[in-house]
Amino acid sequence: MDGLARSKRSGDLTSILEALRGVKDQNGFASERALADQLNVKRHQLRRALQVMRDSGEIEPSKTRRKALDERQGRLLARDTNPIEVIEMRLAIEPFLARLAALRASPMEISRIVKAATTAERADPGAADLAFHKSIAASAGNNLAEGLYAVLRQVGSDTRLKLQRSNPSCPIRTRQRDIEHRAIADCIAARDPDGAEQAMRAHLSAVQKLVVDRMLPG
Repeated sequence: MDGLARSKRSGDLTSILEALRGVKDQNGFASERALADQLNVKRHQLRRALQVMRDSGEIEPSKTRRKALDERQGRLLARDTNPIEVIEMRLAIEPFLARLAALRASPMEISRIVKAATTAERADPGAADLAFHKSIAASAGNNLAEGLYAVLRQVGSDTRLKLQRSNPSCPIRTRQRDIEHRAIADCIAARDPDGAEQAMRAHLSAVQKLVVDRMLPG
């Protein structure tokens, strides 16, 4: 039984990798959708196998995706929203992404999430926070959800939606945020989707409180 037949039968990572290597040697890769149909596997399983091949240098890294929104669309969305609406949408999307990551993330993706959960010394806290959340979205194995998340963060990064902080790099808040991030990462590493979802919701609820307190003091 060749690799393709085994991948159709079991859908396990080793069989999918064998089948992919056979397809690559024969005539290269088709689109992701066509390739998943050809191998009779789910697309999140295919993505995991492709990432293993990228990480090992067997295939080229994936091309950088185009921006989720053009500048005009981003300006229009940012003009018509506010930070409270942004965090409300994050609460709607990101717990789901954390749940999927707990179910679908590869060992290497989990390693990245766990590493990103702690802000490195002298790192920019905002960039570290974004890197952690993006690593979860990228590991969820759902292109549509990841794309919606990218739109949300792109709109949320608009300078008109930035809240003034007395100390944007407050070490106390950064330490607390890292504790919350590690709780999420630990659940993902433990393959605990319920725990990952709940930990993400608790983290973003804390962020929501900070946003509301800054926008509506007293």
